[in-house]
Amino acid sequence: MNKQLQEKEAIGTVGSDSTIDLAAAFQESQVQEILEQLDQELVGLLSVKNKIREMAALLLVDRIRKSLGLTAGAVTLHMTFLGNPGMGKTTVAMRMAEILYRLGYIRRQNVMLVTRDDLVGQGIGQTAPKTREVLNNAMGGVLLIDEAYTLFRPTHPGDFGLEAIEILMQVMENQRDDLVVILAGYKQQMEHFFHSNPGMNSRIGLHIEFNDYSVDDLMIIAQSIVTEQNYSFSPEAEIAFREYLVRRKVMPHFANARSVRNAIDRARLRQANRLLMIRTRPITKQDLITIEAEDILASRVFKEGVPDCDPEN
Repeated sequence: MNKQLQEKEAIGTVGSDSTIDLAAAFQESQVQEILEQLDQELVGLLSVKNKIREMAALLLVDRIRKSLGLTAGAVTLHMTFLGNPGMGKTTVAMRMAEILYRLGYIRRQNVMLVTRDDLVGQGIGQTAPKTREVLNNAMGGVLLIDEAYTLFRPTHPGDFGLEAIEILMQVMENQRDDLVVILAGYKQQMEHFFHSNPGMNSRIGLHIEFNDYSVDDLMIIAQSIVTEQNYSFSPEAEIAFREYLVRRKVMPHFANARSVRNAIDRARLRQANRLLMIRTRPITKQDLITIEAEDILASRVFKEGVPDCDPEN
């Protein structure tokens, strides 16, 4: 349903004593469906989901206020997503784009994901056209810049990233009605980025922090992944994988859900190799399904105390 009809049904006849059915407007917007989908897609992250819900409520009320002639200045829609990799930031950006689109704040339900390499050129005169091309292609939707802090490299004099930042800030200010920019990255690096670029920080309306998953949350994610792939942990493997997470979580380069998926992929490789070595009996369907503790315990996390992703000596 378009926003004009939504507002008409929710507000009725405009007047000083008009009643406004916000619940009806919220239902007609179908935003609740998006919030429920986000809840199903991502484990935990209650603070993130609450922020998105609050933002959706603000946008809905702002839309209705405007229809009544109650202006309070444009809502700043640019955001930052602060947190480590593998926390579902891209998924949240996609659901945020759906909300913005359904409430009429963007023209296209589209998220364009880019990094420094997509914006910054290698030589003089290359950055401006690259950055402008990305921005033009993202217009009407959401632009998600991953590891945005890499645009600023103070230890590299003359780095072309500053040119991209200047162009980006201009567009975020002058065309904020036609483009929503989300800057994502590690919390500490992003805080340093904003401290060094106060003009960029002033253009951000919402900061959302993605705190690392707990081991319990990671186990729920792991169980979901193995079920989705038609596998299962044996009871012993489940205990081993939990211990794997406890150890891996404090090691370098841990990427939350991404690291969980990678660990399961490696366990599947070990399981397949183990099954090929069985010569004493036929292989059953249950064998093909079950990941055993030995498939987990063979990880370098247990054997050497280092992540499996580290280069081997």
